[in-house]
Amino acid sequence: MFTLLVSVAVTSVNAQLEDGFAKKSDIFYLDMPLEKASEYQQKQNRLDIIYPEKHEGFATIVWFHGGGLTGGRRYMPRINSKHNIATVAVSYGLIPNVTYQQSIEDAASSVAWVYKHIAELGGDPNKIFISGHSAGGYLAAMVGLDKKWLAKHDIDANTLAGIIPFSGQMTTHFKVRKERGFTDNHPVLDEFGPLWHIRKDASPFLLITGDREMEYPGRTEENLFMAKMMKVVGHPNTTMYELQGYGHGMTGGGYPILERWVNKQLKAMTTSDSQ
Repeated sequence: MFTLLVSVAVTSVNAQLEDGFAKKSDIFYLDMPLEKASEYQQKQNRLDIIYPEKHEGFATIVWFHGGGLTGGRRYMPRINSKHNIATVAVSYGLIPNVTYQQSIEDAASSVAWVYKHIAELGGDPNKIFISGHSAGGYLAAMVGLDKKWLAKHDIDANTLAGIIPFSGQMTTHFKVRKERGFTDNHPVLDEFGPLWHIRKDASPFLLITGDREMEYPGRTEENLFMAKMMKVVGHPNTTMYELQGYGHGMTGGGYPILERWVNKQLKAMTTSDSQ
C-alpha cells in the first residue's frame, strides 16, 4: 500500500517522564566486558530506555539518531505514553572514530541487547521495532534488511516486528560513497545500500519522508523506489508516506504515523496469535 499524506497534525507529548514509566540510562550495550572495550566504545556505545513499569509484554521501539554517520546525539522519539510502548535511544560509533561498517554493527549490537534484555523489564522480544531519522533511518533499514548484521548475534532479522526509517537513505549512504572517493551527487548502490537487500520475507516496512520539493535532493524519490521494489519482489506489508509541507526534519509529522502503524502491527500480531 502506498499513501500520500497531505497534512499531519503534530502530537504534543510531554518531555518529562510520564507516570507509570521508568528510565534506565547510559547502558553499555556491546557484547563484551566493559574493560575490554576501547575508551571511545566505553563512552559512545550507550543507550537509554524508557519503559512502562506495570505493563507486561509491551512493545519496544529502538531509535537511531541522525547526523550523517559523523555526528548527532541520542534522543528519545516522541511516542505518546498512552500506548505503553518502550523507547530506546541509541548512541553508535561515528565516522571517523569508526568505519561505516562498525556504525552498522553498533546499531545491530544495540538491537541485540534489547532482544536479550527487554523481557527482564517486562517487554516482549517479539515486539521490537527499529526506527530512526536520516542516518538513523539508514541504519534501521540496513540492520532490518541485510540479515548478516543481526545474524552475528544469532538473531533472525525477520523476527523484528517492523522496520521504520524516517527520511533514511535507501541507496548507499553518501558518507560511505565519500569514503570510497565518490562525490556526494554520484549515486551508488551496493551491499551498503538498503535497496540492495530488498526481500519478500522481510519484516513489515514503513517508510516516511518529507515533501520531495523540500527534502534532501532525491531522498523522497529513492524511498518511493524502495517501496515500489519491495512490492515488486512480493513483500506484503510495505507502506510509504510522503509528508507534504515538511522538509528533511520531518520527525514531528512522522511520530503520529509511526504510532498508528505500530499499533496496527501489534493488533495484527494479537489477532494472529489468537487464531
